[in-house]
Order: sequence, then C-alpha cells, then structure tokens
Amino acid sequence: MSNGTAAASGHEAGHTQHPIGIYFKIWGWLFVLSTLSYLVDYFHVQSYLRWTLILVLMMLKAGLIVAFFMHLKWERLTLIYTIIVPPLALLVLVALMLIEGDHTFLTRMAFFS
Repeated sequence: MSNGTAAASGHEAGHTQHPIGIYFKIWGWLFVLSTLSYLVDYFHVQSYLRWTLILVLMMLKAGLIVAFFMHLKWERLTLIYTIIVPPLALLVLVALMLIEGDHTFLTRMAFFS
C-alpha cells in the first residue's frame, strides 16, 4: 500500500485496527463488574469488606477502561510507566500516612487517658 492510498483511506503508517469484538468483551466485563459493585450495596455488605470490594471493583473497571478504551495496552512501556507509576506512588504514600496516623492516634489515646 503506497503512502497516497494510506492517506486517502484515513489510515496512518503503523496504525492498526483492533477488532470490535475486543471492545464488546470489555463492555461485557465492565457490565459484570458494575453489577457486582451494585450487588455489594444491594446485599448490605458492611465495614471494611464493603469498602475493599468497592475499591477493588472500581480499580478493575478503571484498569480495563485505561487499557483498552484509552489504548494504553498497545503503547510503549515508558508511556505506561509514566501514567501508572505516579498514582501507585501516591497510593503507597497514602498507606504510609494511614499507618502513621493510626500510630499517632493510639499514642495520644494512651497518653491522654
């Protein structure tokens, strides 16, 4: 295929078309994960289990959307690291703050009681 016909057909060099079946499968998985998220509330799951399930299902849905609909699955590894590593670093820092916050709270409770 020459450059003239590639430009005429609207496709750039190196651009690949993905089968639409992939997107239908991802939509199906998103529907299933959303249904599971709804069922967590429907069955009145409480406490840390509720929040863990909701967060895990949310992260799975976000991962599918980023990987397939934002085409991150087909990008270079450096771009993937650029997008994925900063939020993961923030999650680690938040976890460390939670641990430190619990320690500070328990120390204050022991001291003031």
